[in-house]
Amino acid sequence: MTDNRDSRAPAPRLFSNIQIVFGAILAISLLLAINFSGRIAAGHKVETEHENLLNQISTLGAQATALQSDYNFINSDAFIEIWAHGEGKMVKDGEVLVVPVPGIATPQPTPTPFPIDLSLAPTPQAQSWELWWHLFFDVPPPH
Repeated sequence: MTDNRDSRAPAPRLFSNIQIVFGAILAISLLLAINFSGRIAAGHKVETEHENLLNQISTLGAQATALQSDYNFINSDAFIEIWAHGEGKMVKDGEVLVVPVPGIATPQPTPTPFPIDLSLAPTPQAQSWELWWHLFFDVPPPH
């Protein structure tokens, strides 16, 4: 009796075991590379935000220091004395308060109007050339 299994030729394999393992390693490596690049981009974003926050902290710290020094000066006796002499118009013992009074404005002379010579005014029956003569010259037209 002949065995049918032995008489047939074995079917060729499409992929060898090494190729399957290599493909799996390649796919896993590709997924890891994509994940790693995403994490690098997120890390850069976090670093930039961290630097911005540090700059804001230093700026706010400088403002707080300036405000604290202003607060200390305003609560000091020196500020109270400066305010009292300036805006408060207060004096110490032995001092005299001098308040300048604005001077009286000197009146400005008003210009006197020139009298109008009515003899030079055109008459109602004047001709047009006489009207033009009066517009250009201050003397009566020749007759």
